[in-house]
Amino acid sequence: MMASFYSTISYLYDSEHAEKTEDLALYSDFAAECGDPILIIGSGTGRIVLFLADEGYNVHGVEVEKAMLEKAQAKLDGSPHLADKVTFFHGDALRMDLLTKYKLIIVPYNTLMHFHSQEAHLGLLKRIKGWLAPEGMIIIDLPNAGEAFAGMDTETLTLERTFVDQETGNLIMQQSVSRLDRAEQIMYVTWIYDEISSDNLLYRTVAPMVIRYFFLPEMRLLLTAAGLTLDEVYGDFDDSPFEDGAPRMIVIARHA
Repeated sequence: MMASFYSTISYLYDSEHAEKTEDLALYSDFAAECGDPILIIGSGTGRIVLFLADEGYNVHGVEVEKAMLEKAQAKLDGSPHLADKVTFFHGDALRMDLLTKYKLIIVPYNTLMHFHSQEAHLGLLKRIKGWLAPEGMIIIDLPNAGEAFAGMDTETLTLERTFVDQETGNLIMQQSVSRLDRAEQIMYVTWIYDEISSDNLLYRTVAPMVIRYFFLPEMRLLLTAAGLTLDEVYGDFDDSPFEDGAPRMIVIARHA
C-alpha cells in the first residue's frame, strides 16, 4: 500500500513552510471578531492551532495524517503553557463526531482540495454546519483556480523552490511534474524532493498528490446545498477583492 502524501513528506513539512505566515493575521482578526472555541480542519503540524492558542484562544485541530499530528503534538508538548488551550483530534473529518459548537471554523491552505468528490464536499460542509455555532463564521482558503487553468500543460519537471531542512541543515530542492484534467478539475502532481547531504550524496523522496480545484460559482452552490451562505470572498489575505488574477480565493461563510 502506497503511503499517503503527508505521511511521506511530514519530516520536511515544517521546513518547507517555515516562512508561511501571511494567513495568520487574517485568522487572528476573525478570531478577535468571533471568539472561541475555534476549529481547524486539516490542522497539520499545528501551525495555525498553536498560533491562535498563543493569542489566548481555545483551539481544536482535526488531522487525518498521524505523522503530521505527531509533529503537532510534539510542538504542544514543548509549549506547556498552551496545554489547556489546545485539543488535537486524529481522524477523518467526514467521519468524526465532535460535540463542541465552534464560533470560528477554518479550513486552511488548500485543505478542501484533498476532498475530490461532490459527495465528500457536501458531506464535509454539512458537518461543518453542524459544528458551527449559530453566530459562527467559516473560512475556507483555496487558490484561484483560474490561474491554474490559464496555464499550459507541459508535464515537464519544474524546480519549485529550494529550502533548508531545519533538522539536518541539508539543502532540499523541491520539484514537480503535474497534469491538469480540466474536465474533472483534478490536478495530478508528483512532488520530488532532492536532498543534498553533508557528504554530497543525493537522497530523493517522490510523493504523488491528487487535488481538486474549485471555482466561485461552484463554491456558492455547494455552500447553499449544505445550508450555508457565502458572506464574503477575498482574493488574498490582505482582504483584497477576489477578481481575475487574484492569487487566492478565501471564502467567508456562515449559517444560511
